[in-house]
Amino acid sequence: MNPRTRRLLEIVLDNLVWFMLIFVLAIFSAFVPNFFQLGIFANIIEASSVLGVMSIGLALVIITGNMDLSVESVAALAAMSVGVLFCSAGIGIGVTLHPEWLMVPASLAIALVVGGLIGAINGFFIVKVKMNAFIITLASYIWVRGLVVAVSGGRSAQDLAPSIRWFGIQRVLGIPLTAWIAIACFVVFSLIMAKTPFGRHLKMIGGNEQATFRAGIRVTRNLLIAFILAGAIAGMAGWLLTIRTSGATANLGVGLLFNAFAAVVIGGISLKGGVGSLPGVYAGVLLLSSINTAINLMGLPANFTQVIHGLLVLAAVLLDTLKQSIRHKLA
Repeated sequence: MNPRTRRLLEIVLDNLVWFMLIFVLAIFSAFVPNFFQLGIFANIIEASSVLGVMSIGLALVIITGNMDLSVESVAALAAMSVGVLFCSAGIGIGVTLHPEWLMVPASLAIALVVGGLIGAINGFFIVKVKMNAFIITLASYIWVRGLVVAVSGGRSAQDLAPSIRWFGIQRVLGIPLTAWIAIACFVVFSLIMAKTPFGRHLKMIGGNEQATFRAGIRVTRNLLIAFILAGAIAGMAGWLLTIRTSGATANLGVGLLFNAFAAVVIGGISLKGGVGSLPGVYAGVLLLSSINTAINLMGLPANFTQVIHGLLVLAAVLLDTLKQSIRHKLA
């Protein structure tokens, strides 16, 4: 195979999820009534914002060859923390700052700190104590969600401060501001993963941790930072959840973990680590959101969503195996 053909094949393999997204959008536009509208596409992007941000943190950990099952619960705890402090009804205590715009960075900072702290706890036990990532983050998934219920007492926080809620109603070029925040996160972290030593080191760790250590790279530090970032990014997803719902409930975000895993796997991140890119993850998020929107427009039962998501994950794993086989033959 000549170099040009090989390079073209590599490009197709690396961007396969984007071709899938374009194909699915074309099919839905042709056969689903009222799908081909700018408003529908804007809604798809908006619906992808929370899941997209959460998927970024999850992808960073999976690229290293590890696992983080706690991101959904971390997002819920961050959302509840913001809701309790900055909502004025329900269990909200209605904290106010002057000038009012200070509540926006303050609420975001609280969400990031709450998420980063849980990520640091996970990272400590996994990286320092050398415990199994699956078990530790599963435990965090359970105890953090329990903490959310304990803090809320099963009640909700309502009536979010207007200065924070403003982000949920503003649109730029017809797209909600929350969606632009998610897109900005993808751009920033895609550049970090592609252009910085930290991003390259995470992929190297996922590819071969022992070889990376022997190369003089600080594996422990990079892994710990990855888990802290995953927690902080999940906290930001929780902040966006609070904005979108104008409050927080004890069951906020239930089910997001499985959708995030689906988006990451469909987006081309190998569960073995070392392979994948964040732009592909965003395409996976948009693909899931497009399917959800089409199912709603067709009036099909919500069960169809779970069936299709499951089949997509299975197809993505099979495609990942096929891509690895093709790459091995090209090498």
